[in-house]
Amino acid sequence: MGKRSRQRQKNQSSGGRDDRDGAGWGAGYADIVKENKLFEHYYKEQGLIPEGEFESFMEAMREPLPATIRITGYKSHAKEILHCLKEKYFKDIQELEIDGQKIEAPQPLSWYPDEQAWHTNMSRKLLRKSPLLEKFHQFLVSETESGNISRQEAVSMIPPLLLKIEPHHKILDMCAAPGSKTAQLIEMLHADMDVPFPEGFVIANDVDNKRCYLLVHQAKRLNSPCIMVVNHDASCIPTLQVESDGKKDILFYDRVLCDVPCSGDGTMRKNIDVWRKWTTSNSLHLHGLQLRIAVRGVEQLAVGGRMVYSTCSLNPIEDEAVIAALLEKSEGALELADVSGDLPRLKWMPGVTSWKLMTREGQWYSDWSEVPSSRHTQIRPTMFPPTDPEKAASMHLDRCMRILPHHQNTGGFFVAVLVKKAPMPWNKRYPKLRKNPSSSSSDQTAGSSAASSPADTPRLLPDGAPEEVEEDGPEGKGDGEAEREVPPGAAPAQEAGGKQEAVCGPPPSKKLRLFGYKEDPFVFLTEYDPVFNTIQSFYNLSPTFPKLNVLTRTHEGKKRHLYMVSKELRNVLLNNSERMKVINTGVKVWSRNSDGEEFGCAFRLAQEGIYTLQPYIRSRIIRVSVEDIKVLLTQENPFLSKLEDDAHAQAKQMGMGSIVLKYIPNPNNAGEPQCPIQLCGWRGKTSIRAFVPRNERFHYLRMLGVEVFRDKQGLGQKRRDGGKGEEEDEVGKDAEADDEAAAMENGDEEPKTDSSNKETKS
Repeated sequence: MGKRSRQRQKNQSSGGRDDRDGAGWGAGYADIVKENKLFEHYYKEQGLIPEGEFESFMEAMREPLPATIRITGYKSHAKEILHCLKEKYFKDIQELEIDGQKIEAPQPLSWYPDEQAWHTNMSRKLLRKSPLLEKFHQFLVSETESGNISRQEAVSMIPPLLLKIEPHHKILDMCAAPGSKTAQLIEMLHADMDVPFPEGFVIANDVDNKRCYLLVHQAKRLNSPCIMVVNHDASCIPTLQVESDGKKDILFYDRVLCDVPCSGDGTMRKNIDVWRKWTTSNSLHLHGLQLRIAVRGVEQLAVGGRMVYSTCSLNPIEDEAVIAALLEKSEGALELADVSGDLPRLKWMPGVTSWKLMTREGQWYSDWSEVPSSRHTQIRPTMFPPTDPEKAASMHLDRCMRILPHHQNTGGFFVAVLVKKAPMPWNKRYPKLRKNPSSSSSDQTAGSSAASSPADTPRLLPDGAPEEVEEDGPEGKGDGEAEREVPPGAAPAQEAGGKQEAVCGPPPSKKLRLFGYKEDPFVFLTEYDPVFNTIQSFYNLSPTFPKLNVLTRTHEGKKRHLYMVSKELRNVLLNNSERMKVINTGVKVWSRNSDGEEFGCAFRLAQEGIYTLQPYIRSRIIRVSVEDIKVLLTQENPFLSKLEDDAHAQAKQMGMGSIVLKYIPNPNNAGEPQCPIQLCGWRGKTSIRAFVPRNERFHYLRMLGVEVFRDKQGLGQKRRDGGKGEEEDEVGKDAEADDEAAAMENGDEEPKTDSSNKETKS
């Protein structure tokens, strides 16, 4: 198969995931005819659709997909956003008529907890027809950019819910880009906002280097110190080590999300191109890759942990066939969990126990014995249902879930939840580690390069054999044959490096660098780093502040930005620097400003990391009221006297420099926000300002009852506060206040930040 063809297939395979994770409003591709006779014939024959419902199924597939939004659940702000949506937007929309037709207001997804997900049939065209709807759209866009709302397809929200995440869980997201489900996982870790560093973490992986940066963008909106983005082929993602009680242990994950590349026929309502491109050969090409990724996922799963396998395909070859093959290879180590009670209002069909294969030419096969030898490289035994009735019954394939589009107006989807009861049979003995004699990296540096060759990399050795065995390993002899053509979603390393070797370590460095940028290193500071001297005294850091969790992205020169990770992610970084290619990790907590030293500290606080850092800061804090925040976020550089008496008195007692502006909710005043608000700011000589990015400013103002939106021509900002309808030119003027500094009025000194931000890759 030619390189162009391989790339086309790879793009197609990732497209399904992009389209169900994405959140565009309305549909495109109007000129594509939504007909595919082969598709209809195939699914009629498979009998997956209940009797009498096939026409409804096809009608739903031809309808545009409703747009769905999800309110981020880990912030206590979620309730405030929900209140804002329901009271300020949805109520007005219910009364709205356009062209004589009443607009259908957004509805909550009945099966998603706490009304945190909503769907609407409003198209882009409709949104432009009314100033009220345009305002609603701007609200969605702004809140999405500030990380408080995710625009994500409904069925894409299901896998993280079924994982049952707890804050202490170590989670691997194997095929994570573009990152909507990853964001859900992060939110679940941070269910308690009072805990800045949950014990758990998410390692989010994707094979495509460019798509990893989409992933970074999604994750960065959530400002978590517990997320790491890595770039590997999921089917042979490296085994990582962590240090425990002075010894090196294998890192096994409590939860694994295995949302594999697929043919994407469940996304036809949105990814309309699939109507034209769909054939049965797509799933035949992908089955082997999907099985290899799933095998690698359960290998890395801890005993007692759970893995969710999901696709946006309705095809049993990509769904039940993969699960059945995985269960058979596990020899009882895995079992399908019964999750029928987990999402009570979600409608789904149980998995099937019988299915057939069809070639592109229309030839059907019901059993491996019927397949001619000339087809053995395209069709494999694992693609067929189990033939032994007793074995089939013991697998409980009916516990798999298939979501059909016409049941709840969604996309098509498949999901199965696996629980690991024992080590995999090819990992029976406790894994050993082969020592790496060349490993002599500094204890304080975790370089992100995966530049070691497979021969140099420590290997997990089950029963004395290489960890990833292709021909005679868990997949059975020759099961990889069908994938020699490089199916969609296959790793780029295979394309560049020729035939992949049996041991799947990181590829040699010079080949690896063909596929992406060389990342800056992750350098952890020591407890006695001189940078902490002024920071410690200026902000009066608590003795419990974890200095060892602070890192920078440069070995040499001045440290421009300081980031923080949880101690568990630090452990992973320090013990696997030669084993994995890290794209991004850590949340920015301080940024250098060139004039800061004269005020007592060269580092100002960064808004991204304020909720992580603030619990450890014991000075430079000004308690502010709702009215104070309104002033700070709507005026460029208000005089100190503009603050209310309490905040004004606190500010007068404080020297110039970086500050925290902290609002603590009053439970006796229900009219005010009932969640804490913390903003970074700067105390000047006679004035004060907030350093908050534009969309975050808008977010907080809306929570305080100030309605901010662009007028229809986009010429400026309008502010309505209690119905005054006054123009407010200052709102949002400082669009990137957290990254730049302009000269302050009244002769006030202001921090100057380095604009050459080489370190921030996202």
